[in-house]
Amino acid sequence: MIIIRERIYARAGLLGNPSDGYNGKTIALSVRNFWSEVVLYEWDSVEIVLAQHDRARFRSIDDLANDVQLHGYYGGIRLIKATIKRFVDYCRNQGITLHERNFSIRYESNIPRQVGLAGSSSIITATLRCLLAYYDVEMPLEIQPSFVLSVESEELGIAAGLQDRVIQVYGGLVYMDFSQKQARQINGLTAYAYESLKLDFDLPLYLAYHTDLSEPTEMFHNDIRGRYRRGDTAVVEAMQRFAQLAADGREALLACDISALHRLINMNFDIRRSIYQLPHWQMLMIETARQCGASAKFAGSGGAIIGTYTNDAMLKCLREELSRIGSRVVQPQLYPAD
Repeated sequence: MIIIRERIYARAGLLGNPSDGYNGKTIALSVRNFWSEVVLYEWDSVEIVLAQHDRARFRSIDDLANDVQLHGYYGGIRLIKATIKRFVDYCRNQGITLHERNFSIRYESNIPRQVGLAGSSSIITATLRCLLAYYDVEMPLEIQPSFVLSVESEELGIAAGLQDRVIQVYGGLVYMDFSQKQARQINGLTAYAYESLKLDFDLPLYLAYHTDLSEPTEMFHNDIRGRYRRGDTAVVEAMQRFAQLAADGREALLACDISALHRLINMNFDIRRSIYQLPHWQMLMIETARQCGASAKFAGSGGAIIGTYTNDAMLKCLREELSRIGSRVVQPQLYPAD
């Protein structure tokens, strides 16, 4: 039996987010500490196997309510179904005939849920990779992020940008330019400019995520998109500033200028705070990290933060102080271990 297994990693936005949804620029990195894995093999029918997190049985109504509060209403089953449906549509539109052998598909994930580390898009990306391999279909790499985004935005109605999907398709550390002048159409999907950044030094980064509190991404966005479309000056200017921070961050990374990166990361969060209403517990994570001397910004939609630190003493401070407020600190792994 042929077993297809695809693993896609969590991601963290380093600079520029959330301008990826507004023709901006961003830098993001893979976080190989956490992943989603999808397994597909031939079967007598098309079967999607429930994962541990796809709960349908609860100890009580309070248990159900608490689960929804922590994880939202949605599990991985809808993500896999939507990906399969979208894949079939893509192949039909491209005139690709699929063989008639059925399959069973299942997933598992250890990505912390609902803290902005892109767990949902990792499941979709891994599912897409399995389908491409099973049906021997070639899809250009540069449009795979847009395919994944279309699953979320057009099939499931989830507001999102391309950044998460780009880094999960490409891996490593990637600078992304989503400006209109970079847009090009391939097989009915839009691709932009994606540059893998190769560094010859180790980035002194930490990542922290809250272990008890979370918020589904769909609930986070504060009507920023609506304000942007209405021409809200504060939001439009913020998106332009986010994009410039990413461009400046690319130069700082290539020059190995960690002090500049530190300043840019802090500026990214300060701009975000100026246009969003943020929960106190998320603000507390940022403030705690900064009190240790580290830079800090959201890694995604909230619930996880990322930044630079200076030395082991500062990293120790981050671990201890963030632990006091229910947050765990890890050092993100960008690349495979040697």
